[in-house]
Amino acid sequence: MRCPFCGESDTQVKDSRPTEDGSAIRRRRFCAACGQRFTTVERVQLRELVVLKADGRRVAFDRDKLARSIRVALNKRPVDEERQERIVNGIVRKLEASGETEIKSDEIGEAVMDALKGIDAVAYVRFASVYRDFREAKDFEQFLGSMDGAPLATEDDARHE
Repeated sequence: MRCPFCGESDTQVKDSRPTEDGSAIRRRRFCAACGQRFTTVERVQLRELVVLKADGRRVAFDRDKLARSIRVALNKRPVDEERQERIVNGIVRKLEASGETEIKSDEIGEAVMDALKGIDAVAYVRFASVYRDFREAKDFEQFLGSMDGAPLATEDDARHE
Protein backbone atom coordinates (compact mmCIF):
# COMPACT_ATOMS: atom_id res chain seq x y z
CA MET A 1 0.00 0.00 0.00
CA ARG A 2 1.39 3.37 -1.02
CA CYS A 3 1.88 5.96 1.75
CA PRO A 4 -0.61 8.83 1.30
CA PHE A 5 1.91 11.28 2.82
CA CYS A 6 5.14 10.64 0.93
CA GLY A 7 4.17 8.15 -1.80
CA GLU A 8 6.53 5.41 -0.59
CA SER A 9 5.29 2.01 -1.79
CA ASP A 10 6.74 0.02 1.11
CA THR A 11 4.47 0.40 4.15
CA GLN A 12 4.03 -1.99 7.04
CA VAL A 13 0.82 -3.30 8.61
CA LYS A 14 1.01 -2.81 12.38
CA ASP A 15 -2.47 -3.97 13.36
CA SER A 16 -5.44 -5.60 11.60
CA ARG A 17 -8.88 -6.10 13.02
CA PRO A 18 -12.39 -6.58 11.69
CA THR A 19 -14.86 -3.71 11.86
CA GLU A 20 -17.63 -4.05 14.42
CA ASP A 21 -20.11 -5.48 11.94
CA GLY A 22 -17.49 -7.78 10.38
CA SER A 23 -17.98 -6.39 6.88
CA ALA A 24 -14.44 -5.04 6.51
CA ILE A 25 -10.88 -5.26 7.82
CA ARG A 26 -9.33 -2.13 9.31
CA ARG A 27 -5.53 -2.00 9.02
CA ARG A 28 -3.21 0.42 10.84
CA ARG A 29 -0.15 1.02 8.70
CA PHE A 30 3.24 2.65 9.21
CA CYS A 31 5.53 4.21 6.61
CA ALA A 32 9.20 3.69 7.48
CA ALA A 33 10.24 6.36 4.98
CA CYS A 34 8.38 9.30 6.56
CA GLY A 35 7.28 7.86 9.92
CA GLN A 36 3.57 8.58 9.37
CA ARG A 37 0.76 6.24 10.42
CA PHE A 38 -2.49 5.79 8.51
CA THR A 39 -5.48 3.47 8.36
CA THR A 40 -6.84 1.51 5.42
CA VAL A 41 -10.12 -0.38 5.18
CA GLU A 42 -10.52 -3.51 3.09
CA ARG A 43 -14.01 -4.62 1.99
CA VAL A 44 -15.40 -7.47 -0.05
CA GLN A 45 -16.86 -6.26 -3.33
CA LEU A 46 -19.26 -8.77 -4.85
CA ARG A 47 -19.59 -7.04 -8.21
CA GLU A 48 -18.84 -3.79 -9.95
CA LEU A 49 -21.97 -1.68 -9.77
CA VAL A 50 -22.86 1.00 -12.30
CA VAL A 51 -25.36 3.74 -11.53
CA LEU A 52 -27.81 4.63 -14.29
CA LYS A 53 -28.52 8.35 -13.88
CA ALA A 54 -31.87 9.96 -14.78
CA ASP A 55 -30.26 11.64 -17.81
CA GLY A 56 -29.06 8.28 -19.15
CA ARG A 57 -25.40 8.56 -18.09
CA ARG A 58 -23.72 5.57 -16.53
CA VAL A 59 -21.22 6.16 -13.72
CA ALA A 60 -19.36 3.82 -11.41
CA PHE A 61 -21.08 3.35 -8.05
CA ASP A 62 -19.27 5.38 -5.39
CA ARG A 63 -19.68 3.98 -1.88
CA ASP A 64 -18.04 7.07 -0.41
CA LYS A 65 -20.60 9.35 -2.07
CA LEU A 66 -23.39 7.26 -0.54
CA ALA A 67 -21.73 7.46 2.88
CA ARG A 68 -21.27 11.25 2.56
CA SER A 69 -24.91 11.84 1.71
CA ILE A 70 -26.03 9.78 4.70
CA ARG A 71 -23.57 11.61 6.96
CA VAL A 72 -24.89 14.97 5.76
CA ALA A 73 -28.50 13.94 6.43
CA LEU A 74 -27.55 12.69 9.91
CA ASN A 75 -25.34 15.69 10.76
CA LYS A 76 -25.88 16.74 14.42
CA ARG A 77 -28.40 13.93 14.92
CA PRO A 78 -28.05 11.31 17.68
CA VAL A 79 -26.80 8.54 15.38
CA ASP A 80 -23.21 7.42 15.93
CA GLU A 81 -20.67 6.75 13.18
CA GLU A 82 -20.81 2.98 13.62
CA ARG A 83 -24.55 2.99 13.05
CA GLN A 84 -24.09 5.18 9.98
CA GLU A 85 -21.53 2.70 8.65
CA ARG A 86 -23.99 -0.16 9.21
CA ILE A 87 -26.62 1.77 7.23
CA VAL A 88 -24.21 2.23 4.31
CA ASN A 89 -23.11 -1.42 4.46
CA GLY A 90 -26.73 -2.57 4.48
CA ILE A 91 -27.62 -0.49 1.45
CA VAL A 92 -24.52 -1.63 -0.47
CA ARG A 93 -25.21 -5.29 0.37
CA LYS A 94 -28.82 -4.87 -0.77
CA LEU A 95 -27.68 -3.34 -4.08
CA GLU A 96 -25.06 -6.06 -4.66
CA ALA A 97 -27.49 -8.82 -3.71
CA SER A 98 -30.05 -7.58 -6.26
CA GLY A 99 -28.08 -9.41 -8.93
CA GLU A 100 -28.11 -6.36 -11.19
CA THR A 101 -24.91 -4.65 -12.27
CA GLU A 102 -26.74 -1.48 -13.33
CA ILE A 103 -28.73 0.23 -10.60
CA LYS A 104 -31.00 3.21 -11.27
CA SER A 105 -30.06 6.24 -9.18
CA ASP A 106 -33.63 6.54 -7.90
CA GLU A 107 -33.42 2.99 -6.50
CA ILE A 108 -30.41 4.07 -4.44
CA GLY A 109 -32.24 7.21 -3.29
CA GLU A 110 -35.29 5.18 -2.25
CA ALA A 111 -33.08 2.70 -0.37
CA VAL A 112 -31.54 5.61 1.57
CA MET A 113 -34.99 7.07 2.25
CA ASP A 114 -36.21 3.70 3.57
CA ALA A 115 -33.18 3.35 5.83
CA LEU A 116 -33.39 6.90 7.21
CA LYS A 117 -37.15 6.76 7.76
CA GLY A 118 -36.66 4.04 10.34
CA ILE A 119 -33.78 5.79 12.10
CA ASP A 120 -34.34 9.55 12.34
CA ALA A 121 -37.26 11.65 11.11
CA VAL A 122 -35.20 14.83 10.72
CA ALA A 123 -32.52 13.07 8.66
CA TYR A 124 -35.28 11.50 6.56
CA VAL A 125 -36.76 14.92 5.73
CA ARG A 126 -33.30 16.43 5.14
CA PHE A 127 -32.39 13.73 2.66
CA ALA A 128 -35.81 13.92 0.97
CA SER A 129 -35.44 17.67 0.51
CA VAL A 130 -32.29 17.17 -1.55
CA TYR A 131 -33.25 13.90 -3.22
CA ARG A 132 -36.69 15.15 -4.25
CA ASP A 133 -35.36 18.64 -5.01
CA PHE A 134 -37.60 20.74 -2.74
CA ARG A 135 -37.64 24.34 -3.97
CA GLU A 136 -40.18 26.04 -1.72
CA ALA A 137 -41.63 25.73 1.77
CA LYS A 138 -44.80 24.22 0.29
CA ASP A 139 -42.71 21.28 -0.96
CA PHE A 140 -41.81 20.53 2.67
CA GLU A 141 -45.45 20.98 3.71
CA GLN A 142 -46.66 18.54 1.06
CA PHE A 143 -43.99 16.00 1.96
CA LEU A 144 -44.69 16.28 5.68
CA GLY A 145 -48.42 16.05 4.98
CA SER A 146 -47.88 12.83 3.05
CA MET A 147 -46.10 11.39 6.09
CA ASP A 148 -49.09 11.86 8.44
CA GLY A 149 -49.97 8.58 10.03
CA ALA A 150 -46.73 6.92 8.96
CA PRO A 151 -44.61 6.03 11.97
CA LEU A 152 -41.24 7.76 11.92
CA ALA A 153 -38.27 7.25 14.18
CA THR A 154 -37.66 9.90 16.79
CA GLU A 155 -34.54 11.12 18.53
CA ASP A 156 -35.37 8.88 21.52
CA ASP A 157 -35.67 5.82 19.26
CA ALA A 158 -32.19 6.49 17.84
CA ARG A 159 -30.67 6.76 21.32
CA HIS A 160 -32.20 3.47 22.48
CA GLU A 161 -30.90 1.36 19.61
